[in-house]
Amino acid sequence: MRNFFKIFFASLLALVIFSVVVFFIGIWVISSAATADKPVVGNKAVLVIDLSQPFPEQSQENPIAEITGNENANVLGLYDVVRMIQYAKKDSAVKGLVIKAGYNANGFATNEELREAIADFKQSKKFVLAYGEYITQKSYYVATAADKIYCNPQGMLEWDGIASNLLFLKGALDKLEIVPQIFYAGKYKSATEPFRATQMTAPNKEQTTVWLNDLYGNLLLKTSEARGIDTATLHQLANTGAIQTTHDAVEHKLIDGLKYDDEWKAEISTLLGQKKEDKINFVTASKYSKAVDFKNTEGKDKIAVIYAEGEIVGGKSDDGVISSDRFKNLLRKVRQDESIKAIVFRVNSPGGSALASDVIWREVSLARAVKPVVVSMGDVAASGGYYIACNADSVFADYTTITGSIGVFSMIPDMSAFFKNKLGVTFDGVKTAPFADMGNNTRPLTETEKRFFQNSVDSIYHTFKSRVADGRKKDIDFIDSIAQGRVWTGKRALQIGLVDRIGTLHNAVECAARLAKTSDYRTREYPEQKNFMEQIFGSSNTDVKEKIIKEEIGEPQYKIFKQIKKVQDMFGIPQARLPFDFDLN
Repeated sequence: MRNFFKIFFASLLALVIFSVVVFFIGIWVISSAATADKPVVGNKAVLVIDLSQPFPEQSQENPIAEITGNENANVLGLYDVVRMIQYAKKDSAVKGLVIKAGYNANGFATNEELREAIADFKQSKKFVLAYGEYITQKSYYVATAADKIYCNPQGMLEWDGIASNLLFLKGALDKLEIVPQIFYAGKYKSATEPFRATQMTAPNKEQTTVWLNDLYGNLLLKTSEARGIDTATLHQLANTGAIQTTHDAVEHKLIDGLKYDDEWKAEISTLLGQKKEDKINFVTASKYSKAVDFKNTEGKDKIAVIYAEGEIVGGKSDDGVISSDRFKNLLRKVRQDESIKAIVFRVNSPGGSALASDVIWREVSLARAVKPVVVSMGDVAASGGYYIACNADSVFADYTTITGSIGVFSMIPDMSAFFKNKLGVTFDGVKTAPFADMGNNTRPLTETEKRFFQNSVDSIYHTFKSRVADGRKKDIDFIDSIAQGRVWTGKRALQIGLVDRIGTLHNAVECAARLAKTSDYRTREYPEQKNFMEQIFGSSNTDVKEKIIKEEIGEPQYKIFKQIKKVQDMFGIPQARLPFDFDLN
């Protein structure tokens, strides 16, 4: 009987394993069949750029959603979108482009690169129209590249300036009797302000006013150029709250007209030379990316484009962050590949672990000794994000990139009063040396321990400044004068020598080719895309968890939740990081 059950359960297990294998093979076959044939663009195509879709640095494929036939299953990277628009400019099948200008999920520098690509598309003399029911300022910035901008008659155009709203936690910590014990270097290094102040300090308010006005000034300037309205008038419209309705927007020439969905589509039909009742061949960016070969794959030489997006962390973390082990190995692999003639390092990061940043900096430096390395900055390349960028041969930033923030901080929470007075919990123990439990959050630091932590922060800050001084070929005293944790826009970073040029990722790739002395090249992108089975088995539950939490508590509360959650990652580890996520509106 025992042998019977042994054979029975072994057979059952084998059947289960076989069924699972067959299931995934079936998915793979279905996926292959679904993607075997390219979508057809068709005649009189109108490319649609939907600004509500987030465009990360690198495209992300979703094989499961794609199996269902969802043509928008894949998330397109910014560089892919830009290259598609460049391809569509010369594609005879594409007759025009539509900007869906409602909610905008992208940062200022991302919008800057999109707008530039659309403005270049217009040189083909093909039409470009923008339409939205509720047009936000960020969407309006991109929409100003269009020939005409239309809004729903009952909708709204947002035109009221830009604000930065910051979250402060000191009051909550005081009520909970938690003492953060903060150590920092740089008078502008405001990352610790949420825990040591209840409002912005004077230095932080000063720097925020400067970079915020840089972003606003760029919006005013581009709008002025596109709409033929002087910047003083545009500024006054915002200051007086003059744009309260869409009719106000038309009257002040911010938009060209008020149209319902059927009306602006009828205008497109006219532009296409077809009847109003004929279906318009709208082609989404996702579908177009599958239909055409917009990437150059024929060049003799290779230029590596490495996308570093997210917070900088130590260890082997995978997607969504810049982990030191992963990018150290990746940079080393590309450096040792003789077929790769140059490297473009695309950085979009608020920083993070100072140690992890130094590990990556080292590999960038080693790579630069072998072949040209060009950095391209995205929405943000600050603190640790600037640390890993500073030693390149050439550094590009967008006008509205947030960069700089050269400074360091560390926090050690003292939660002893919280545990004792709020929870009734106390701690005791023994140790073999005075500092054996240094950093333990169940007791306050001694004065000697506080000095140790501050010395460590000061030492890392000096190293940071030295790295920047060496990379930028500047005197360290000058770097100290522009460091201090201060945040700069790409515009000002160019003026003070933290970056070399204002330009896009595409401009950085062209620069890398010139430095490598090649005109016959193709790009190879890293991290390399996972294959189908890797995505199935390697997917994380993180996205699912985040989606559930976001749906339960709402988007505004979720931003606060994420910000508080990041606090625990800062404790004890020296950080080269921006203050917190910028919430601009």
